[in-house]
Amino acid sequence: MEVIKSWIAMLFRINSIKSTRLVASLSVAALTISLAACGGTSNQGSSGGASSGTDKAGGDKAAFTGDVALTGAGATFPAPLYQRWFQDLNGKYPNLQVNYQGVGSGAGVEQFTAGTVDFGASDVAMKDEEIAKVGDAKGGVLMLPMTAGSIVVAYNLPEVQGELKLPRQVYADIFLGKIKKWNDPAIAKANAGLKLPDQNITIVHRSDGSGTTGVFTKHLSAISPEWKSKVGDGKTVQWPTGVGAKGNDGVTAQIKQTQGSIGYVEYGYAKNNDVKFASLENKAGKFVAPSDQSASKTLESVQLPENLREFITDPDGDESYPIVTYSWILAHKKYPDAQKAKAIETMIQYGLTEGQKAAPELGYVPLPKAVVDKVAAAADQISADNKISVQ
Repeated sequence: MEVIKSWIAMLFRINSIKSTRLVASLSVAALTISLAACGGTSNQGSSGGASSGTDKAGGDKAAFTGDVALTGAGATFPAPLYQRWFQDLNGKYPNLQVNYQGVGSGAGVEQFTAGTVDFGASDVAMKDEEIAKVGDAKGGVLMLPMTAGSIVVAYNLPEVQGELKLPRQVYADIFLGKIKKWNDPAIAKANAGLKLPDQNITIVHRSDGSGTTGVFTKHLSAISPEWKSKVGDGKTVQWPTGVGAKGNDGVTAQIKQTQGSIGYVEYGYAKNNDVKFASLENKAGKFVAPSDQSASKTLESVQLPENLREFITDPDGDESYPIVTYSWILAHKKYPDAQKAKAIETMIQYGLTEGQKAAPELGYVPLPKAVVDKVAAAADQISADNKISVQ
């Protein structure tokens, strides 16, 4: 048992150093197996506790009466970042345990609505009809954007060296199944000088209910009338062509093992797994590569409303990358358990302060200060026993 404990500690140290998404996922899986061997149990993305005391981020004493456990589920997009947050939260409050499972935005909304988890997570903000299903009787809904990132069009073409540019109509037509070959004239025209293979294009898409799919298909609906009328948008859609894979990690793995493939994944999954991604034509007609800087430019072009719900479907700005989304934690306005309410606020405060510092390393975009302030003000109503400070 002591050997296993030492191995677990080593895995956490590796996770804190490595930014590779799949390494983090494998380490969590190994941790689960190890705990089971000791007769214990663990959820994916679990954190241990951390010592209660003064919260350096906000200066509030966040002591809990006994052990407090929070459970959450939802989007795979922010899962590696949330895993880092909840592990680091250990070092602060040993009697606070946060367990998060990356099961997809669709499943996260369903579990949050059913009340089987304390908080959910989604890359697409809840719709009015989804919020109505929760209702005030169940504590109501707060949608709290906690991070942001780009969705990239990733591909596997080993022989193509240099920047691959995809015009708006071209990548819409690729996912519609209208452009079937990599050396199609429409692709070649935008990529003079690149040697494009005479190879079939294989589409890879999500097979599960996915906020990443929701964001990507909202964008395609905004730029392509044909996509909007034939396919539309949603966490799940009827894809015209292609093969499905579960989660951002599943799509990334499928692209890596399939030459000639193309798919959509969160920026960090592609970047940290050495998957190539295209520069996309934005609304201003400029080709922009996904990066922290271009995603930040996109966020600067958007004014977040008071309800913190915004769909960025086709942003303005010469330097804006065209597919960027906030990712929301779904919390209740009120919790019957005062200790859980205080724990939720403690978790949110950490994510808005110390947690934002880890975002760039893992491929996410830190929230603008104005957004941090709005989220803190909204979340501060959850607990009467805690004051969120983000100064």
